[in-house]
Amino acid sequence: MARFEMKRSTAFETSNDNGVGRGQLTLVEHALCPLDSRLSLVENLVHEATYFFMDAHRRWRKSTAKITCPLGLSANDEYYLWGLLALTLAEPEPDDELHASPHFCLRRLGLIDAHHSRGGQQYRQFADAVERLSLVRYRNDFFFDPVRGEHRKVSFGFFSYSLPLDPESSRAWQIVWDPIFFEFVKAVRGSLRFDLDTYRQLDPACRRLFLLLAKIFYRRQVTPSFELRHLAVDVLGFSTSLAQREMKRKVHRCVSRLCALGIVAEPAELFRKRRPGEYVIAMTRGMYFGKERSKMSQTQSSETPLTEPLLKIGFDEPGIRRLVRKYPAQMLRQWTDITLAALERNGVGFFKKCPQAYLLDNLRNAHSGVRTPPDWWLEMRKEEHQFRRAKVQQSQNGAKAQPELARDILRRILPS
Repeated sequence: MARFEMKRSTAFETSNDNGVGRGQLTLVEHALCPLDSRLSLVENLVHEATYFFMDAHRRWRKSTAKITCPLGLSANDEYYLWGLLALTLAEPEPDDELHASPHFCLRRLGLIDAHHSRGGQQYRQFADAVERLSLVRYRNDFFFDPVRGEHRKVSFGFFSYSLPLDPESSRAWQIVWDPIFFEFVKAVRGSLRFDLDTYRQLDPACRRLFLLLAKIFYRRQVTPSFELRHLAVDVLGFSTSLAQREMKRKVHRCVSRLCALGIVAEPAELFRKRRPGEYVIAMTRGMYFGKERSKMSQTQSSETPLTEPLLKIGFDEPGIRRLVRKYPAQMLRQWTDITLAALERNGVGFFKKCPQAYLLDNLRNAHSGVRTPPDWWLEMRKEEHQFRRAKVQQSQNGAKAQPELARDILRRILPS
């Protein structure tokens, strides 16, 4: 399996709430794709996994999830999924959109430090993961709906996105969460918070086990007994073709890693033989969870995703805080993007006074209801969407696509 290195960030660790991830409680019950990237990073991947739950009558039921991934999916992509959810929900008044630069996201997720240059390997990995995740469709025949408090049949995606085409642009990336998925995550009983720093230290198999245990150990001291093959294949994502002794070895390695971090108590005997050829495993909560709950209760960072774009326009930090307090988040995000787009396309000469005055004037008038976004910006957004759609078509259909269409759109959007 391909190794994925993540750089530790000092800037990440100094911000109080940067170390929190958000997972969805049902999704952590099973693997979203195979662990082996040779099997998962293939076009038109359809991954199926099962898990068991207890219904309202305290009877064990089986649920089947089917994940369709047009561009494939990597087990490492889950890091970005849970991290972006955490950044969205860390806002004072979170909605279903995240507007942030890739530099902000990667720095807050601990993958780069504050001085890391743009356009490196981490940026390419992030952009590729965002594209793969945006195309995923998830289906489940017994998904627990935390809003209605019942199991339901569901189908949803994770998110859509809109990115500036110029890789050097300072304009924010826009992530728009699927409304059904976001409703599940935002519900009190729909997600779990976990220490992202610990998660980052683990390999993908251990991460999946860590999140499942975080869900279980929140409520109970000891896990239910998992059948070995189910835990190895459906939950952790190992290949179904592995021999039983190899599954035991790999699962034992995962548990040993979590034992070393105090997540799982050291077992006297890990595997118990239930019948010939069938083994079960149960794990006991370690000392880790008490101290981590205390760590995650710290106050949030005052930095917002709009800090970097507004600094680029020319505001200082006190001015940014005043803007965030005074104007609705959606309005501020929109006019910040318009101002940056005008600055990058036309230069400082476009503005009668300066970019800061342009943004303030537009915000005042928009807030009064007498100004709407300019036509040139709406047209640019439309062409950016057409470009992205053409690129996706090209990647999915190969020779059937029309790459010259994407190139023509790109020439119209980017400054000469």
